[in-house]
Amino acid sequence: MIEFTNLNKSFGKNHVLNNLDLEIRGNSITAVIGPNGSGKTTLIKSLLGLVIPDSGEIKLDGINILGKSKFRNQIAYLPQIARFPENLNGMELIDMIKNLRNSPANANELIQLFDFEKELYKKVGTLSGGNKQKLNLLLCLMFDNPLIILDEPSNGLDPIALINLKTYLKNLKLKGKTIVLTTHIMSFIEELVDNIIFLLNGKIYYNGSLEKLLQMENTNRLELAIANILLKSQNK
Repeated sequence: MIEFTNLNKSFGKNHVLNNLDLEIRGNSITAVIGPNGSGKTTLIKSLLGLVIPDSGEIKLDGINILGKSKFRNQIAYLPQIARFPENLNGMELIDMIKNLRNSPANANELIQLFDFEKELYKKVGTLSGGNKQKLNLLLCLMFDNPLIILDEPSNGLDPIALINLKTYLKNLKLKGKTIVLTTHIMSFIEELVDNIIFLLNGKIYYNGSLEKLLQMENTNRLELAIANILLKSQNK
């Protein structure tokens, strides 16, 4: 379980997280969504230790992780935009990350899953956007981490790769993994997640299941439910 307690973060006069209290349960797939500037990235970077909150606590399985680095070996992270050394090929990059992590990896399974064999020995700088995303996913998912954080994981993927990714993530959840993702693709959320957290102006406006949200907003479409929340917030 991930616990955020009374979390605050400001950048100058911009208060990005406002006394945020949140629990993300384990063995689940949770989507953190919201418009640009809502606080999603700051929340995730705080969990990763890339941003230091002004106040509050972050606990992972009951242990306060703020200011600590050892916990990071429990986390797999997929950045929205991955910047790889363009002079290396995919296999060289995989081997480099393996050596840096010094952990068992299942790269071969993921290479086959994403049909990446033909791209392995091409320079990264020559890969298409979709193939760079496949490599990004491969590097993130090849280690056996209990917590997986994915920022826009479906970016640029072809339909087959997208289907395979969804199946793979569902199987990871069945193996007891905790997956937290951000995406603007509502269909991806509808097919995959157990829980939705909607952030706006650094505050939580919804935290619960997809079914409950659709029922609450009297619609069968997630995008309409989210639009309703935004309209209500503007009228306050």
